[in-house]
Amino acid sequence: MKRDFLGFSQLDAAKIIELFDFSLFIKKQRRETASAAAYKPLAGKTVAMIFNKPSLRTRVSFEIGIHELGGYAVNLEGKSIGVNSREAVEDIAQLLSRYNNAVVARLHEHSIIESLAEHASIPVINALTDLSHPCQILADAFTLYEKGLWHDRVKVVFVGDGNNVANSWIELAGKLPFHFVLACPEMQEFQPDPSILEEAGKNSASVIEIMHDPVTAAKDADVLYTDVWTSMGQEAETDKRLDIFKPYQINRQLLESAKPGAVVMHCMPAHRGQEITADVMDGPQSIVLDEAENRLHVQKALLVKLLNHEEYRKFHLTHRLRNVASKLTR
Repeated sequence: MKRDFLGFSQLDAAKIIELFDFSLFIKKQRRETASAAAYKPLAGKTVAMIFNKPSLRTRVSFEIGIHELGGYAVNLEGKSIGVNSREAVEDIAQLLSRYNNAVVARLHEHSIIESLAEHASIPVINALTDLSHPCQILADAFTLYEKGLWHDRVKVVFVGDGNNVANSWIELAGKLPFHFVLACPEMQEFQPDPSILEEAGKNSASVIEIMHDPVTAAKDADVLYTDVWTSMGQEAETDKRLDIFKPYQINRQLLESAKPGAVVMHCMPAHRGQEITADVMDGPQSIVLDEAENRLHVQKALLVKLLNHEEYRKFHLTHRLRNVASKLTR
């Protein structure tokens, strides 16, 4: 059966934790040179990567990850192939399915990635759309899991715009229990997607709150999280947004409203002095570079899950057997 990753809809809490455990294994493998050289579960496989938007972390982490797993990445600029203009989405999907083993796409319209997945016979991975950014949130949640900070009462406070990154945090909250708070301006244009919010609320897995006072929202936070105030495609609104979002900056004062030892996260790129101050971004409570690095490890784990599920299952079976053996010998 073909598996896609467009968001968290097809995962449950157990499957997400399984993916995190495999990501820990993948990360450990990379540090052990001999193991990394021998571990090539994507040998002979190719992945087409479509980029309609500028990219640094997403492009580098996917390309390096595919290479390290033994596969080959084909980079396609969205403008050059003319997604949904020069060529119909369904034609692109079917053609790439004949050449490749998966498609990674970073696009504007979410409907296009849905159409790609509908018409492709190979896995399609959402590497960002205007609606969501699930690979980023996988890496963020994994980073907290890796550091022993993840539990069903961890309070993650997103300060800023109810954008695609916030939407994916909310989608995750519909699957994996935790306390999520979005602190954003009251205007409707800065609220998260209502359908994602409604669907996450139906599952009742987490406490999900929308607030408008960042100081109140930050109280007792374990994690303060932010993103740029002006996303790609919104450049004409920059001055307006800078004025509206001034109270939503993560700075030393706001960090003092959170729990002592709270960590600070940012999906990057960051504009120091706007959504976050440099002293906080580069300070001892920041784990921004850790989450950026973990994009590589989580996406490698995701690629193996989608393209070599037998290898993925074998790891978890071995993992479970080792746990049982460990309990029996205590």
